[in-house]
Amino acid sequence: MAKFAMELQFTETYRRHQHDHLAIREACCLRAQFPAILRPPEQGDLFAGRIEFGAVGFSPQDGGFGYFCMLDRLDRALAGKDLDPEERAQVAEMRAFWAREASAARVRARFTPELARWLSVENWEVGPAVAYPIYRMLGGCLDFDKLVRLGLPGLREEVRRHKAVHTDGPDAQQVYTGMEMALDLVADVCCWYADQVEATAAGRTDLEMAAALRRVAEAPPATLREAIQLSWLWALVSGHRNYGRMDVYLGDFLARDLDEGRITEAEALAMLQSLWRLIRARKLIFDGRVILGGRGRRNEVNADRFALLAMEATRTVRETEPQVTLRCYRGMNPALWEKALQVIGEGRTYPILSNDDVNVPAVARAFGVSEAEAAQYMPFSCGEYVLDHASYGSPNGVLNLLKALEAALHNGHDGITGAPIGLGTGDPAGFTRFEDLWEAYRRQVEHFVRVCAQFQVLVHEEAAKAGPFLLTALLYDDCIARGRGMFDGGVRALGGTLEVYGLVNAADSLAAIRQVVYEERRLTLPELVAALDADFAGRRPLQRHLAECPKYGNDDDVADAMLLRVYRHVCGTISAQAGRPGLDTYLPVIINNSANTVLGRRTAASADGRRAGAPMANANNPSGGSDRSGITAMLNSLVKLDPSLHAGAVQNLKLSRELFTTRLPELKALLETYFENGGTQVMITVVSRGDLEAAMREPEKYPHIFVRVGGFTARFVRLERDVQLEILSRTLY
Repeated sequence: MAKFAMELQFTETYRRHQHDHLAIREACCLRAQFPAILRPPEQGDLFAGRIEFGAVGFSPQDGGFGYFCMLDRLDRALAGKDLDPEERAQVAEMRAFWAREASAARVRARFTPELARWLSVENWEVGPAVAYPIYRMLGGCLDFDKLVRLGLPGLREEVRRHKAVHTDGPDAQQVYTGMEMALDLVADVCCWYADQVEATAAGRTDLEMAAALRRVAEAPPATLREAIQLSWLWALVSGHRNYGRMDVYLGDFLARDLDEGRITEAEALAMLQSLWRLIRARKLIFDGRVILGGRGRRNEVNADRFALLAMEATRTVRETEPQVTLRCYRGMNPALWEKALQVIGEGRTYPILSNDDVNVPAVARAFGVSEAEAAQYMPFSCGEYVLDHASYGSPNGVLNLLKALEAALHNGHDGITGAPIGLGTGDPAGFTRFEDLWEAYRRQVEHFVRVCAQFQVLVHEEAAKAGPFLLTALLYDDCIARGRGMFDGGVRALGGTLEVYGLVNAADSLAAIRQVVYEERRLTLPELVAALDADFAGRRPLQRHLAECPKYGNDDDVADAMLLRVYRHVCGTISAQAGRPGLDTYLPVIINNSANTVLGRRTAASADGRRAGAPMANANNPSGGSDRSGITAMLNSLVKLDPSLHAGAVQNLKLSRELFTTRLPELKALLETYFENGGTQVMITVVSRGDLEAAMREPEKYPHIFVRVGGFTARFVRLERDVQLEILSRTLY
């Protein structure tokens, strides 16, 4: 039964402590989980810390959220032949238990009839729907700076100090006891790893690793090696994938070690290269954020030294993780800008460039905080924003605006299957004015936003019932001082975000319908719907005409005005949900992983000329190939969207290598002007169309090509074919 030994032990521990205080139960379950799921260092590792999550466990996001069970893994085992009858009975009983008890299952059990009706499709990669739920608590950004300054002893002392004064009730006392148990666990993990390394030590590097592990178990880090080791292990054990402003919390350690001759720059680079490989070894797709640069940093000189070295690690490691973001601002060290363009120009796709001069005031308005607080904004996952170790804003819903328009055009039905998917908003034959169609579309969007917000509240409530999330709370503002768990009144600002897709296609479609049906009167709305339902069969001239209508991304006032109308409406509708219990903020995120392609597979033909099943536009970028007026016009369209209305948006550019080799001054001027005009962020893929086409024909020859899919980077040859085609369709400048 070795295969599921940890899972069975974890389940038995949970049952034994099921009626204990949530903090004690969580701490005991973490003890059952660690170090059992940790893996030994591999050859070449300079730091300990590899992990393989089990089918059952506790985490903010791995496998789900809170107490999770990967039912599919247990189902495969039960369907196989490797279990004897006794083992099969144990696994089956464990599966049945977690099918009821896992945190996601508890959320589903609380669905109201309305939620059960409108969020019935739970996997956005499988079935057609306007909106989908996501079960996770994604986006935590821990105070790693506090961790490496205080170390485990300093955190323990802070907990004890507050525990001594919170004597007016048992709840806080139990939370503090759980925090102490969690700190003991991290110290024990360090010592466990030290034992593992010493038992197989093959040289000086291994002995240095073991010594660093033992020191951080007992004292605050004193060197760069120790600071990296402690922060990395905490990230693994806590279940968090965002590594924060690394140049802030590691820059002083780097500068001190270099200046005192403790290490050379080559040795420091080797450490970061090893850390980068460990981050990639977590096998993530679009998490693993490392933030560099930006306003609001202390000791900028030291931080910049680290940032330059970190970008060199990205240049030389050549992997898809970590996602490195460089926050840019007026007056920053120009060497950072030069280094960033060098790394991007070599095809790394990193660093992502983020514009603090626009983003900081926008975040201040969106989150209702001062600019000093907003300077600590953190992009996570695909580019969503939270406030560093002060706010939590997990994206727990997906909204397809183009599918909402499809529902409006079919009186609440799916345009492909005919099944009910939305509100009955009237027969399109009765939409005699464009505003009638807009009203039907508006009602669909507002209905599903309310449903998604209701689901977000349920996730927060069940997260609070699962436990205090001890290893998160210990490094989040206010939780220790309040003696409360993360989602039970501990975190300063608890919000949510809603992932929005199909924005550009919905706007371009609405603009085309207004022109073709209501202004040109080329055909009636029912006739247009019939053409869409037939995927333009026999109506190719109509499809071409729709495709030639003004499109967002060309600095066209008509097309961009419709995009702004759709954008402002959905943003305002989502933000109006803030104020529900447990939602200090509720904001849209206009980001994309590959969802624009995956959701497009089950979205009918649309009035922008897009065929049924084809990809939708990526985030707030123009649809592939529809930006026909040049890069300046495209960027001018991008900057029209008010960034204070959202919590993150993605801008992808596909640029030719020539811009970085023979036309670099022009490229610099272009990007700088874009930022000066209000550009928030840009993600750049440097590649040729010929290379992409060749990689599709002979993938074995092109494993080195990296592309920005949406909010993440991937090896082009590992993407599904329709995702590859969507990337190929994007305009190359």
